[in-house]
Amino acid sequence: MKESKCPFHGSTTQPNLGTQNKDWWPNNLNIDILRQHDLKSNPLNEINYREKVKKLNIKSVVNDIKLILKDSKDWWPADYGHYGPFFIRMTWHVAGTYRTGDGRGGAATGAQRFAPLNSWPDNGNLDKARRLLWPVKEKYGNSLSWADLFVLAGNVAIEDMGGPNHGTALGREDIWHPEKEIYWGSEDEWLGDNRYGETRQDLDNPLAAVQMGLIYVNPQGPNANPDPALSAQDVRETFKRMAMNDEETVALTAGGHTFGKAHGAADQDVYVGSEPEGAGIESQGFGWKNSFKSGLGIHAITSGIEGPWTTNPIKWDMDYLRLLFKYDWECMKGPGGAWQWHPINCEESDMVPQVDGSNEKVLPMMTTADMSMKVDPIYNKICKKFISDPEYFGEAFAKAWFKLLHRDMGPKSNYVAGDYKDVDYIWQDPIKKGKTLTDDEELLVRKKINQSGLDNVHLIETAWASASTFRNSDNRGGANGSRIRLLPQKEWEVNKPKQLSGVLKIYEKISSETKASVADIIIIGGAVGIENLSGVNVDVKTGRGDATQENTDTSSFNLLRPKACGFRNYIEKEFGVNSEELLLDKAQLLGLTPIEMTVLIGGLRSLGISHTGEGIWSEKKLDNSWFKTLLSMEYRWEKNGFNSFVGIKRQNENKSMSASRIDLILGSNSELRAICEVYAQNDNNDKFKKDFVCAWNKVMNADRFDLR
Repeated sequence: MKESKCPFHGSTTQPNLGTQNKDWWPNNLNIDILRQHDLKSNPLNEINYREKVKKLNIKSVVNDIKLILKDSKDWWPADYGHYGPFFIRMTWHVAGTYRTGDGRGGAATGAQRFAPLNSWPDNGNLDKARRLLWPVKEKYGNSLSWADLFVLAGNVAIEDMGGPNHGTALGREDIWHPEKEIYWGSEDEWLGDNRYGETRQDLDNPLAAVQMGLIYVNPQGPNANPDPALSAQDVRETFKRMAMNDEETVALTAGGHTFGKAHGAADQDVYVGSEPEGAGIESQGFGWKNSFKSGLGIHAITSGIEGPWTTNPIKWDMDYLRLLFKYDWECMKGPGGAWQWHPINCEESDMVPQVDGSNEKVLPMMTTADMSMKVDPIYNKICKKFISDPEYFGEAFAKAWFKLLHRDMGPKSNYVAGDYKDVDYIWQDPIKKGKTLTDDEELLVRKKINQSGLDNVHLIETAWASASTFRNSDNRGGANGSRIRLLPQKEWEVNKPKQLSGVLKIYEKISSETKASVADIIIIGGAVGIENLSGVNVDVKTGRGDATQENTDTSSFNLLRPKACGFRNYIEKEFGVNSEELLLDKAQLLGLTPIEMTVLIGGLRSLGISHTGEGIWSEKKLDNSWFKTLLSMEYRWEKNGFNSFVGIKRQNENKSMSASRIDLILGSNSELRAICEVYAQNDNNDKFKKDFVCAWNKVMNADRFDLR
């Protein structure tokens, strides 16, 4: 009998499922990313975490974490008898995956429990840190998510070692399977770097890390080239893409490396086994088994670099910067075979006790990335400023660290509980609190909009342009704040600036005459436009506020600019992927399902929304005629350019129709076509209108965290 073969490379657990659809048709549009994190995957679907965490005894949790910090386990001994540096590294690597390009990554989901993050080379041995925290998670259960625990543990560690800290905001909800929609790079090997254009600054968007499997940069230098000046280029570009400026970069590097050590007792290629996802079933989620001597403590292997940064690695002090600038440093390969730097003529008082508590002393070390702090003239100047003012350094670190851990939570309204400082930062996108309108007040606004003479399509376009900037990856954008009035959004081409300016001018006047914010008027205007073209009622939840230009980080908000918006048939230029792939990315960031995406596209086209004019096949009216036309055999389609198609009437060969790839994919893809068929049925016109309004309001209220 022939042995059963598995069609998946490297799999030892999958049955023989035969040739799959993706094998036969690899280029077909895969809409599975819109089904990510379905409620069926969540074992705690019935639990309201936000309510649970409000009642959590945070002091009790902190005390339990403190007990763990100094309770060294024989299966993974604590360096210097304190797990603090280990937990700080875990927290840093949990949060450090955030990138501004698409807002994905970060600490908000507890994703480090799953592949690929749980098995990245840069996360080596953090499986042990998570396992050390299990007793705390086990004890507090549904009242403390893994995502919040990962962040809290690092902050407790900093405070326990005397470091400055601005506290922890809680309210992160766990996910329950890998985030397959996140693009981490195209490389098919760890530490590959096929992600650049002509320069190291031309990094493939939206990526931030320099190599596959790294959180930030290669500590040995670019591709293990120990050149501090070149390393500084990588550091600056990567940290910029993770929302950090130069001072924040230096503060995080110097502050973070004040604690702990790197581990490279021997060659990891020789002694270290598979990562957690590749390890045997008997490993029970543990990976990187080390066969070098004891494999633990002084024999541990993680990065391949070996040694501590400071004289006292479990105490907050100025030693990192003091030692970096006190000595000249020489580059050599450590026992793990990695490039690292050691001080020349190091004084006995600056030697560091061995991690096992013995009387042995070892040299401090620096990585090439650390040396870039000294070599780069801008970083050097910031370092010297910190050295001259330790208090300023401590505050700079605390601020940058708080930003690192909370950047992807969005506005402060998402902070459910915690011990954080009551301070507003521009990166939190602060918005003035809005007023919830009474029925009469809202009715007055609706009346004034109807009397304004504004085109219904313009009303709808303005509301969509404002609300659809939201991305659920980092909870940024959306209609609240009406930042479409401000730079940079008011000048984005996709928003039709001239038309937008005319609409907003009238909205500002209505706001001055009523008690409504412009943000609410924009959404009410969209509802009015839909009602006028549909005859159905569109409810609006008011209470939005208006942001100011001073409280708007113009450069970071520009990263929200849609280079393609399939819902509006807008595409800035030709991309390396088809426009329907960009549509899926946009829909996923809006938190839409395949059904919601489909009904919104069909509805918007029927209402006359198309930047190019393509896909507008009937009078501007919300009904299911658009779907009927799409599925009709009355027309055949021919390609007419990069993203355009012409519809030819079969009866007379008249070229009377036009469509984009976005329009036609709904009829081409079998899964999406099945949804379109539902809405095209004669008995589902009312269902279509109802579902469109529900999906519309989901987008309009996506950033209303107060309604969740």
